Formats: sequence, C-alpha cells, structure tokens
Amino acid sequence: MPDHGAAGAAARSRGAVTRFLIALGLLAGPAALAAQDSTRAIPLSPDTLHEVRAVNALWRSLLIPGWGQAVTHRNGTGAAFAVWEGVTMMMTLKAQQEANYFARTGSYNLRSKRQEVQDWAVLWIFNHLFAGAEAFVSAHLQDFPKDLHFQAAPRGIGVSVPLGR
Repeated sequence: MPDHGAAGAAARSRGAVTRFLIALGLLAGPAALAAQDSTRAIPLSPDTLHEVRAVNALWRSLLIPGWGQAVTHRNGTGAAFAVWEGVTMMMTLKAQQEANYFARTGSYNLRSKRQEVQDWAVLWIFNHLFAGAEAFVSAHLQDFPKDLHFQAAPRGIGVSVPLGR
C-alpha cells in the first residue's frame, strides 16, 4: 500500500475514530437513546391544551369586554360584560346627543346633562378595566377544580374539594 504521508495518517486516524464511535454506540444500545423514547412522554391533559395566558385574556377584555371571558370559557360572564358595554356606549352617545341639543337651545339643564355624559363615559371605561381584571383572574384560575363546594357549618364555612381519581 502506498504511503501518502501526513494526509494518509490523518485519514486513517479519522477512520479509526469513526469506527470506535460506531462500536461504542452499538455497545451502549437503546439505553443511551432513552431520552428519545416517545413512549415515556408525559401526556398533557386535554384541559390544559387550550389554556389562555392571563395577560392575553387581560388584553383581550381591555380591548373588547367579554372577549377574555369567552376564551376562558366563562360565557355568561362574558355576555354580561358585552351587554353592559353596549348599554354604557349607547347611553353615553344618547346623553351626548341630548347635551348637544341643550347647547343649541340654550337650556339651563346643559350642565347636568354634561355631567350625565361624564358619568356614562366613566362607567364605559370602568367596564373595560373591570372586564380585563376579571379575565386576568379567570385565566389564572382555569385549572382550579370546578367542583369546589362551600357549605355553611356551625362554626364557619366548610369547603370540599374533590380529589383526583
């Protein structure tokens, strides 16, 4: 076999290292690959697959009251926030139209009507803030047991929490 000098020696040593690594892998067997065993994976429960992060629920309800509640599966609460949003929006606009009419006619009730507009606007803003806070808390409590029961006891309140089966 012809001698190719340093290049040939380097190629032979790389071949020897490769053969050594292959032999080591074969000797180690599947124990070395246990971390890749998909049968040992911890399955996620279906409940936790669709949980919404609390900050996402907060921002959704700040933007549109009831949206954060809807994604946390609190449909009744979300509907209540959405209905109250409609009521406060329409009453603010109605009171503003009446204030504009009073201003055009020179009515002495203009000041009280402007106060009414401010009151409805504050309720409108408060609805956004409260809906956001409620969605934030609801998102944190998504994995809380739904079968929690409170019962009046002779010396206080009793709480029962079902344990896993």
